[in-house]
Amino acid sequence: MDFDAVDRPEPTQPKILSVSDVNRAVKTTLEGGFKVLWMKGELSNFKPHSSGHWYFSLKDSKAQISAVMFKGFNQGIKFKPRDGMEVIVRGKITVYEPRGNYQIFCEMMEPVGAGALQMAFEQLKKKLEAEGLFASSRKRPIPLLPKHVAVVTSATGAAIRDIIHILNRRFKGLHVTVVPTVVQGEAAAPQIVKALELAQKLKDVDVIICGRGGGSTEDMWCFNDERVARAIAAARVPVISAVGHEIDFTIADFVADLRAPTPSAAAELVSRNAQEICETITLNKKRLWRVWTHKEQVLKQRVFQLSKRLVDPKRRLQDLSLRCDELTQRLESNTLRYFERREQAVKILLTRLPSPREVILRLAQEISMMRTQFEAHALRVIEMRKAQLSHLAGMLDSLSPLKVVERGFSIARKEGKLIKAASQLQSGDVVELQFSKGKAEAKIEKVIQN
Repeated sequence: MDFDAVDRPEPTQPKILSVSDVNRAVKTTLEGGFKVLWMKGELSNFKPHSSGHWYFSLKDSKAQISAVMFKGFNQGIKFKPRDGMEVIVRGKITVYEPRGNYQIFCEMMEPVGAGALQMAFEQLKKKLEAEGLFASSRKRPIPLLPKHVAVVTSATGAAIRDIIHILNRRFKGLHVTVVPTVVQGEAAAPQIVKALELAQKLKDVDVIICGRGGGSTEDMWCFNDERVARAIAAARVPVISAVGHEIDFTIADFVADLRAPTPSAAAELVSRNAQEICETITLNKKRLWRVWTHKEQVLKQRVFQLSKRLVDPKRRLQDLSLRCDELTQRLESNTLRYFERREQAVKILLTRLPSPREVILRLAQEISMMRTQFEAHALRVIEMRKAQLSHLAGMLDSLSPLKVVERGFSIARKEGKLIKAASQLQSGDVVELQFSKGKAEAKIEKVIQN
């Protein structure tokens, strides 16, 4: 190879070159001969420097070459290089003169096989999944009837128009706040993070919709940014991800509390149709009324059956009085018959025994006296029992709830149960009042606790 920058020494007098001259000549030749080159190789000894530069080697089965990719160029790389990964680089040959080393100065890097964006997507997905950000246990339910919805999206896109149109049609009372942001390009990710933080500061916000309409993978790439994913995961209110179309999936979809296939679907998920809610309330009201009516009929029938089984205390006292009179008559009758039989036996003995008449007459007198004493004692016992029975009957009659009712009071019942204290009642309760003659229902307006 000719060295144009170096004079050929004369055969008779060779020119002595310095090390710097040789390295400079090599640098000029290599960099001039390889303006731009494309190279495929396997990454080895990959080391990201604290300055942001990447230092690594590219090798194949027979050789290797050093390479460097400075911070200004590697910031646009979507995936994370690692040792053993096969890549294609575009760059230039450079020579570092102080050491005489040559290397590849890389300006672009692409993985072999899968595209750079797809590889970056898979790497970030695997990382966040390992941290538990995709776990279903951390996802919060979307409120059934939210009052305030924040929408983080472009203020001029079709997505926000569709969302507002559907929310107004399905639930006009819903408060919607649009937090505008850029949703495409390099500046989109940090702006989306700021918009999410601003949406959480809104008063009484219940749920956040974050997304945009359809587009290419590059257009929607900001929703695959790690900063956006972590901002969604850290949100204090539930977040619905609504990016692109149904076939599009982003990292935001996996981190969000709920994934909607489209922005329009997100609006439908967050708002229930007001007419459907009214119809459901009406249907439940009718069902409740039917159940209450049936329960009321069952309770009334039960009260009627129990009232038939309830015995009037007066009737019970009358039955006991009749029974007492019957027993008294039976006692008197049995006593008379007993003495009649004894008297008859004495008379028979008088006719049979050949004893003196005075003995027989004295015996007859004693028997007559005993009969008189027994009859007197029996009458006293009977009168005493009658007095006790009359006293108990009077006490039972005074304790009878019906007796209290006859004096102007009433008996209050709620659902068939006796009311003994005001604490058993609440405002709006319906109670049944039983009087000495007839019944009535009353509604409690106010309960006063003493």
